[in-house]
Amino acid sequence: MSDSNEDKSLENDTFEKENYMDSKKKEEVLDLFPGRVKEIAAGEGCKVLVCDNKVKLAVSALSDEILHFRFAPDGHLGDGFSYAAMPENFPDRGAPEMTEDEEFVHFSTNSLQVKISLQGLLLTISDSEGNVMSEDEKGFHWEGNRAFGGNIVQYSRRIQPREHFYGLGDKSCHPEIRGRRFELWGSDTYAYGSETDPLYKNIPFFIGIHHGQAYGIFFDNTHRSFFDFGKERKETSSFWAQGGLMDFYYIHGPTVRDVVRRFAQLTGVPELPPLWSLGFHQCKWSYKTEKEFTDLAQGFLDNRIPCDALYVDIDYMDGYRCFTWNLESFPKPGEMIRKLEAKGFKTVAIIDPGIKVDPGYFVYDEGVAGDHFCRQMDGDIYTGKVWPGDCHFPDFTKPSVRIWWSGLFEGLIAEDGIAGIWNDMNEPADFNEDKTFPRHIRHDYDGHPCSHRRAHNIYGTQMIRATREGIAKFNDGKRPFAITRSAYAGAWRYASAWTGDNISTWEHLRMANIQCQRLNLSGYSFVGSDIGGFLDKTNGELFTRWVQLGIFHPFCRVHSSGEHGSQEPWSFGEPYTSIMRKFIELRYRLLPYIYTSFYQHIQTGDPILRPLIYLDHEDTETFHRADEFTLGDNLVVCPITEAGSEGRWMYLTKGHYYNYWNDELVAGGEEIFCQAKLDQIPFFVRAGALLPLDPVRQYSWEKVEGPQEHHLYLPTEECGAVQSQIYADAGDHYDYQKGDFAQATYTVRRTAADQVEVQVTREGTHPLPPTRIHLHGTNGKPKSVTVDGVPVAAEQIVEAPADYRKIEIAL
Repeated sequence: MSDSNEDKSLENDTFEKENYMDSKKKEEVLDLFPGRVKEIAAGEGCKVLVCDNKVKLAVSALSDEILHFRFAPDGHLGDGFSYAAMPENFPDRGAPEMTEDEEFVHFSTNSLQVKISLQGLLLTISDSEGNVMSEDEKGFHWEGNRAFGGNIVQYSRRIQPREHFYGLGDKSCHPEIRGRRFELWGSDTYAYGSETDPLYKNIPFFIGIHHGQAYGIFFDNTHRSFFDFGKERKETSSFWAQGGLMDFYYIHGPTVRDVVRRFAQLTGVPELPPLWSLGFHQCKWSYKTEKEFTDLAQGFLDNRIPCDALYVDIDYMDGYRCFTWNLESFPKPGEMIRKLEAKGFKTVAIIDPGIKVDPGYFVYDEGVAGDHFCRQMDGDIYTGKVWPGDCHFPDFTKPSVRIWWSGLFEGLIAEDGIAGIWNDMNEPADFNEDKTFPRHIRHDYDGHPCSHRRAHNIYGTQMIRATREGIAKFNDGKRPFAITRSAYAGAWRYASAWTGDNISTWEHLRMANIQCQRLNLSGYSFVGSDIGGFLDKTNGELFTRWVQLGIFHPFCRVHSSGEHGSQEPWSFGEPYTSIMRKFIELRYRLLPYIYTSFYQHIQTGDPILRPLIYLDHEDTETFHRADEFTLGDNLVVCPITEAGSEGRWMYLTKGHYYNYWNDELVAGGEEIFCQAKLDQIPFFVRAGALLPLDPVRQYSWEKVEGPQEHHLYLPTEECGAVQSQIYADAGDHYDYQKGDFAQATYTVRRTAADQVEVQVTREGTHPLPPTRIHLHGTNGKPKSVTVDGVPVAAEQIVEAPADYRKIEIAL
C-alpha cells in the first residue's frame, strides 16, 4: 500500500545518478587524492596510515578473511559507529602487523596478502597463493560536495578479466550486474519496473567472481550512494557516496557461500520467527469493516484452504491516526481478534511513520511534549503530508524516540491481541515533489547529529527496530513478528520484508523471483513479494503461477489493491481454487523443512533461497541463470513465468535430482525440459535428501493426528554421503534457548551398489511425532529394511519410532 501518484525522479538533487558523471565532465571538478604516507600509527584495534595531506586510512583485520578499511579525507576518522556492522562478532579482531619498503606497506593474514602504496594509498588484495582479487584503479579519492558541503567520497577499482558481479539487494533487473550503474536511496517506487532504480531497500554489498574465486565488498555508508560496474568505463568498477567516510569491508571467499556466510557474521542474522509467520498470509488494501474481515476468515474455512494471518491496512484506523481504531467499522477490535485467533487466524496491523498533526490525539501530543519528532535545521518540527494529511515524523535514530515508540504498542498488542506489525511508507515517503523529506531535516543518529542526507537510508531500519522492540515488550514472551518495506543492511535482524508495490503482470512475477533471490544473496532471507501483484487486475492463471512461486518464498503473503479486484485464493473459481488449495497445503506440509532452513540460516548464514551462482560459482552456466533456485539444502524450484506455458527449460547444477511429482531421476549439469501443467511447478528434490512433510493443517499450530512423513530420496552411487537436517521446537516463545528443541542430522549413503544406510544423530529434548518413512527411487519394494537393527516389513512405506537412529535398506 503506497502513494498512488506517478513515480517521479528526484530531480532537485544536484548529483542525481544519471547526471553525476556528465556534470563532472561539463564542470572543472577536481578529484583529490591521498598524499604520501608519512606515519603508521596505532589506533584502537587498527593501524592508521597518515598522509602528508592529512588523509588517514585505518586498517583492521576482523578475521583472516575480512578486512576493514576506513579512509578520511580530512583526517577525522570518527568513532566508527555503524547501524549495520557488528565487529563484536569477531573477538579476535585486531590491528595487522605491517612492514614497509620504498613503495609499499605490506601485511598479511593466513588467507590474504595486502599491499598499500605509500603514494596515494592504492590497495592490492591477493589470496594466499598470490592471485590478485581486488586491485585499485584510482583507489580512494574525493571532491567537494558543492550542493551540500562536505565531500563526495569515491573509490574505483580495476575490473578483472571475465569478472562478474552480483548483489546490491533490492534491484529488479537481471542478477548479473556488470555493465550497469545503480543508486541506493530508499524510494517509494509505486508500480516500479525492471529498470526502475533506486527501489525501497539499501544494501551496499556486492559480490565479485573471477578466476574461480569470489569476494565481497560491503560499503558501510548510509548517504546516498552509487555503484558503477563498468558502465562509465568498461574496465573500471567504482562506488561513491555524497558524504561520510569511505568505509568498506573486503570479504574473501573463495566461494560465494563463504562470502555470504561471512557477510552474515559481520551484519548479523535474525532470531527464529514464530512458526505461524511462515504460514500463508492474506492481505488487501483494504478489508474495511469487521464483517468484511471476519467473512474473509470464514472464506478460508469454507474453502478448506490453510491460512495463518490476516491483515488490516490503513482503513482500520480512525482517520489514519496510527495506534487507533475506526470504531464505527471495527466496533470491538479486541473481541474480533480473539475470536479469529480461536479459529486459527493471527491478525497483523499496519503502522506508518506519519503522525497526524492533531492536538488532542495522544500520539501527537506525546510526540510534541517529548521532542520525538524530526526538526528542520531552524529548529521547527518538520511537517509533511501522507495519508492523514499534515503529519510529523518521529526521529527513529534517537534512542529515546525508539523507547517512546515501542511503548505505544501496548494497546494494539497487549490489549487488542494484534500478533504482528507491518511498517509501510518508511523510506520515509512524503507526498511532496521529492517523495521524501527535504535533505536539511535533522536527526540524532544515536548521538551523531546529522542531516537527512545521512539518515534517509537508515530511517526505515530504525523504525522497524523500534517497532520490533514494542512487539516484544507486550506480546507475553512470544517471538515478535514484524515486516518492513524500507531497509538498510542489517535490518534482517529485526523484521521480514516484501518487495513493495508491484504490478499484476507476468514480468512482475519474473521480477519477484529475481528480487527475492538477490535479497537472499545480499543477506535478507525472510522476504517475499505481493503474491498476485499489488496493482492492476490479475487473472486465474497468473495468480496460480504466482502462488506456486510464493509458497517457496520465506515470507508468503497475498497482497493487492482492492480497487483492482479480489485476490483471495477462491476469487477465480475452478479449477484455480483447487490448485490454490493444493499448493497452499503443500506450503503447510513443507513447514518443517522451511522452519529448519530458517534455523540453518541463523546458525550458518546460508540464505534460505539460493541462486545457482551460490551453489556452484565454478560452473559458468550458472552466471546468467535468473529463474532457478534452491529452497534450503535440498529443494530446487523454477517457476513458470509465461502465460499458456505447460513446461519450460531449466538448468540443474551438478548432481542427481528427483522430480517431486513423478519421482523421475535426472542428472544435473545440463539443461532439461520440465513439463508442468497448470497444477504443477518444476520442482525437484536432491538425491540422498530426507524431506520431512507434515500432515495438512488449517493453520500452523493446529494439533492434528498422524505421523510426520520422512521422504527418503535414495542416493545414487555418485552422491557420496548426503546430509539433511530437521529442527523443531514449540514454534513460539523462547523455551528452545533452554533446550526444548529437537535437532536431527540424517546422513544418507550407499554402502554398496544395492545397500542404502541412514544414520541419525539427535540433540535436544523436544518431543517428536511418530515417523512414517517413504522410500523414493527403489523401483519397487526393497528386499529388506531394518530400523535400529530390527527387521520391518519390506515396503516402500516404513513405520518407525520418532527417535529412530539407523535404517538399512537392501534394494
